[in-house]
Amino acid sequence: MTYQANDDWIESDTEALLESLVLLETSEEAAHFLRDLCTRRELTEMSKRWAVARLLDEGRSYRSISEETGASTATVTRIAQWLNHGTGGYRMMLDRAGGRPKT
Repeated sequence: MTYQANDDWIESDTEALLESLVLLETSEEAAHFLRDLCTRRELTEMSKRWAVARLLDEGRSYRSISEETGASTATVTRIAQWLNHGTGGYRMMLDRAGGRPKT
């Protein structure tokens, strides 16, 4: 797999996890795998981050997103930074999930 030069966080176990994720065929399979893999808190936090990314993509204000999701404004700001200047993962998934096309 090809990654960017700054992808030093990807070790062999990380690679194995990524390869496992792409084998999932349905949301039900994903639910079973992620529930076994993650704690409820981890799943809640990841879900919250994804909600923040979707709301940012809708153009909502940081404050309204924070109030709606319970995420701190610092977390909303961090997610906005990754959405706008990260590796493109958020944008790719927003586009695939029916978000606004990137302009």
